[in-house]
Amino acid sequence: MMYDCLVIGGGPAGLTAAIYLARFHLRVLVIDRGQGRAMSIPMTHNQAGYPDGIAGRDLVMMMRRQATRYGAEFRIGNVTSLTAGPSGFSALTGGRLIHAQSVLLATGVVNHRPALAESLHEEALSRGLLRYCPVCDGYEVTDTVVGVIGTGENGFTEATFLRSYTQHVTLISPEENHLLSDEQLSRLVAYKVRHVIGPISTLEIEADRIVAEVSGRKLPFSSIYAAMGSMAQSQLAKTLDASLTDAGCIQVDSHQRTTVAGLYAAGDVVPGLDQIASAMGQAAIAATTIRNDMSASRTLLR
Repeated sequence: MMYDCLVIGGGPAGLTAAIYLARFHLRVLVIDRGQGRAMSIPMTHNQAGYPDGIAGRDLVMMMRRQATRYGAEFRIGNVTSLTAGPSGFSALTGGRLIHAQSVLLATGVVNHRPALAESLHEEALSRGLLRYCPVCDGYEVTDTVVGVIGTGENGFTEATFLRSYTQHVTLISPEENHLLSDEQLSRLVAYKVRHVIGPISTLEIEADRIVAEVSGRKLPFSSIYAAMGSMAQSQLAKTLDASLTDAGCIQVDSHQRTTVAGLYAAGDVVPGLDQIASAMGQAAIAATTIRNDMSASRTLLR
């Protein structure tokens, strides 16, 4: 079977695209590993239309149900290879080839995580003791004691961003020194952001606090942000020689087209603001572009 579009990634970007594509009466298949960042969000309060917030998993499942209603197909799996040919694309997943006229990559990014056992990481994340996105949930740490694990531009930017929510911010380096310029150090001092030389020997949950042990000292925080960067999941685009940024994100034009004909990308895997609302907007543009590009090459009359 030849699909009109294969969507790789089932987070907010991939699912928004699937809804649009299915409602364009296109044959669409979504392949997802079920491990996207949106699924791990305990509660998002930035998503318009949910004044009391919504758990990331609930939002994803509702979006999947909506896409299914209009005919989108879903498969849990991992696409291990993607090739392009004269008749479209072929994706290998679970030993089976999937063929599609076009492909939308909505594969997102993976956060670099602090050294924590999986069970402790999940507990800390679910309780808001460990966080990854101050744009998403900085409001929730207003006037609390916050730690930031990071250094360099990532750590500096996140620590100073959080300073607008609370006076109590500590920047802890992951290694044995801070990779901060003199100007950044001066600004941290001016903002009254404490900077501590790591590394962190242990992270533990104690009652309603997460406690970092650094050089024998225990530093308790209401929340710790991991500002350790992330890795764009752009390997499939790279194998097709699509252009990437220096950070490994997929370069797209204003209509979410990559530099490979028939290949599109949306969400956190492309440069931009890593937010659900932004991912949805990009996906709506991508899906509409896919439909219009297909219409230009063949008739879509019913």
